[in-house]
Amino acid sequence: MTKRLRQVAIYGKGGIGKSTTTQNTVAALAESGKNVMVVGCDPKADSTRLLLNGLCQKTVLDTLRDEGEDIELEDILLPGFKGTMCVESGGPEPGVGCAGRGIITSISMLESLGAYTDQLDYVFYDVLGDVVCGGFAMPIREGKAQEIYIVASGEMMAMYAANNISKGIQKYANTGGVRLGGIICNSRKVDNEFEMLKAFAQELGTQLIHFVPRDNMVQKAEINRKTVIDFDPVHGQADEYRTLAKSIDNNDMFVIPKPMTQDRMEELLMTYGILD
Repeated sequence: MTKRLRQVAIYGKGGIGKSTTTQNTVAALAESGKNVMVVGCDPKADSTRLLLNGLCQKTVLDTLRDEGEDIELEDILLPGFKGTMCVESGGPEPGVGCAGRGIITSISMLESLGAYTDQLDYVFYDVLGDVVCGGFAMPIREGKAQEIYIVASGEMMAMYAANNISKGIQKYANTGGVRLGGIICNSRKVDNEFEMLKAFAQELGTQLIHFVPRDNMVQKAEINRKTVIDFDPVHGQADEYRTLAKSIDNNDMFVIPKPMTQDRMEELLMTYGILD
């Protein structure tokens, strides 16, 4: 029986720690023996650097600009931690064109060059911020990713962004077949954060798949250009990412979310003391 390739997109508000969470989760999956490809969908091209020990990978768009259409897979796909395969879409030159087009170009290029092999267990798309439009919606809109996880925290704007992303998932659920797999809380130590995110996920009809506590080890590992799993595999924070990876690997709860109205969102925030 052919194994099923699971294509996962990670969304969330800009600055929420989405790329860090993605790379640490991927490292945990790779450590457990999974074959994973990571496609960075942010023009900053920082979605794979911890898996590559800080190497600034040349992006697909830069490679196309420099070398033309005649490129090989190894020109854009680099092996990282435990054999993870790393790609950065990149973006246009500043002030020229739509940044989201890099995603469309990259995924098409990877498909045509045969990157989506039978050996892969997962493809992770690390998508820019809370933008669910244009090229950034491609993983949702065209069914490239069947599973979406939203990184959020107990901060008001992170939850607003997560609710907006849920609207995008709902919009494309029938045409693209995409489903929400859960909310990942990347804790900011907000009051009542765990309880609030659990209630928030429930309102959306999904689950809080993991609560990642805040720990300085994450920053320490980043300074050393590594994931926590790579930098200090026996640290408690490494186990948090292993638990998150296992929860994703074993997840069977995939839903069409039910986004909240603005009024209901504000009620929830007031209940947990975020809005006075």
